[in-house]
Amino acid sequence: MKKIVILMLAFGFCLSDPGTDENHRVCQTAGSASCCDICSLTSVTQKVGELGEKVVNMAEKITFLETRLQNAEKEVLELRSLTAGSPQVAFSAALRDSGSGNIGPFTTATPLQYKKVFSNTGNSYNPSTGIFTATVSGMFFFRFSMFNNMTPAPNSVVSLMKNNERLTSVWDTAASDVHDSGSNAVVISLKVGDNVFVQLEPNRAVYDDGMHYNTFSGFLLFPM
Repeated sequence: MKKIVILMLAFGFCLSDPGTDENHRVCQTAGSASCCDICSLTSVTQKVGELGEKVVNMAEKITFLETRLQNAEKEVLELRSLTAGSPQVAFSAALRDSGSGNIGPFTTATPLQYKKVFSNTGNSYNPSTGIFTATVSGMFFFRFSMFNNMTPAPNSVVSLMKNNERLTSVWDTAASDVHDSGSNAVVISLKVGDNVFVQLEPNRAVYDDGMHYNTFSGFLLFPM
């Protein structure tokens, strides 16, 4: 048995766990490179290999995350480009910013001035004149409402105008009650410089107060 051990040691083999006392004694007897050192080196090499695999896996995950981040950044830039490239036009206003009472009648057709501005993105609506002026060519949506509170009978007619063209109207001149309201809306194409406003017809009147019954709103659907 001793001869076998000596022969195996001579060829650099270790009989048992390098951590045991017996193996240390055998290795010390060999008088050459310690098999314990060789086994320890093998163990370290295995651990280094395992760490290398983990590093490779982490590197792959980092590469994957970097790719996703780059794609996300591209999408953000594309969205910013789309938003920056599309004009933003929208407004909404009510007839009175304070007080209450009738507006009108006037002897001639008169644009209503909606003083209480809720929003005016793009500054295309002018509360001093009541006129919306297109700053971009496109398809637009407009809506307006009318309310009266007069006795003995209502007497209101308002129309949505595009330049000198009457588009649509709300009319209430005969009823048994004293409170009436109505609304209308259109989708139209406008060119730069076109005007849109709500016109109070001659000898008619509307009523408004802090409840804001009469409104005028519009926004750009898409440029053309």
